[in-house]
Amino acid sequence: MSATARQSAPLPTDIRAMKGAAPIVSLTAYTTPMARMMDAHCDFVLVGDSVGMVLHGMRSTVGVTMEMMVMHGQAVARGLDRAMLVIDMPFGSYEEDPRQAMRNASHLMRETGAAAVKLEGGAHMADTIRFLTARGVPVMAHIGLTPQAVGTLGGYKVQGRGAAAKHLSEDAQAVADAGAFAVVLEKIPAALADRITSEIAIPTIGIGASAGCDGQVLVVDDMLGLFTAFKPKFVKRYAQLGADGEAAIAAYAAEVRARAFPAAEHVFADEAPAKAPGA
Repeated sequence: MSATARQSAPLPTDIRAMKGAAPIVSLTAYTTPMARMMDAHCDFVLVGDSVGMVLHGMRSTVGVTMEMMVMHGQAVARGLDRAMLVIDMPFGSYEEDPRQAMRNASHLMRETGAAAVKLEGGAHMADTIRFLTARGVPVMAHIGLTPQAVGTLGGYKVQGRGAAAKHLSEDAQAVADAGAFAVVLEKIPAALADRITSEIAIPTIGIGASAGCDGQVLVVDDMLGLFTAFKPKFVKRYAQLGADGEAAIAAYAAEVRARAFPAAEHVFADEAPAKAPGA
C-alpha cells in the first residue's frame, strides 16, 4: 500500500459531510481478497472485531487482541485503494482511561494506515472520544447493541425499547458533541434510529436499525451467505456462497475419490511440448 494509492480514499470529514447528501455504504472485511472485492463499492471498509467470531471461531468479540486487529487491518489495507479504512479498537484497549485509548488508537492507525478507529459506548465514552479527536484521532462511535458488552446487556437483544430509548438518544448526542464523525446504531428499533438520525449532526450507520439511517454496514460473510446455520434478522443475504462452497467441496472430494481429478489437463508431461518453428 503506497501513500499515492490511498490519496483517493475519503477522509473522516468527507464521510461526515455525506450526512443528508448521499447514503453511506460500508461492509466489514478481514482479508485482502475480500477488501479488493468491495473497494470500488464502499465508502468505508470496517475491520471489525467481529473477526474473532467470523474467522477465528470465538464465542464473542471479547477475546480479540490488538495483535489480531493489527494483522487483519494490514491485510485489508493491502486490498484498498478507494475506500476509507476504519478499524475497531478491541475490548480492553480503550476503556481504562483516555491515555490508554490514545496509545492503542495511535498504534492501530500507525500499523495499519487506518483513517479512523471505532469504539463502543455512549455518554460514558464521551471524554475519551473528546480526548482522541483533540489529538488527531478520528473516532467513529458505536451505540445500541455493543457486542463487547454483551455479557452485561443480557445477550444479543434489541436495545432502546421503551424507557431505554431516551438513554440511547442521549448517548448519540453525547458522542456527536464529543467529536465523533459518525456513529453506528446497532440493533435498535427503526423509529428510534430515525429519530436519532434527525436529531444529531453526524451520520448514523445502521446495522439492524433503519433504512432511514445515513448509511448501512453489514458483516460481509453474513450478506454473502458464507454461514449456513445462522442468519440474524437484520441481514439480507445477497448470495449463498456457503452452500455453493460446500457443494463445490463435495464435488471435489467425489472426483478425487473416483480418480477423476486431476485429469490430463491438470498434470505435467515428462517433457515440455516442442515449440513450433519460428516461435
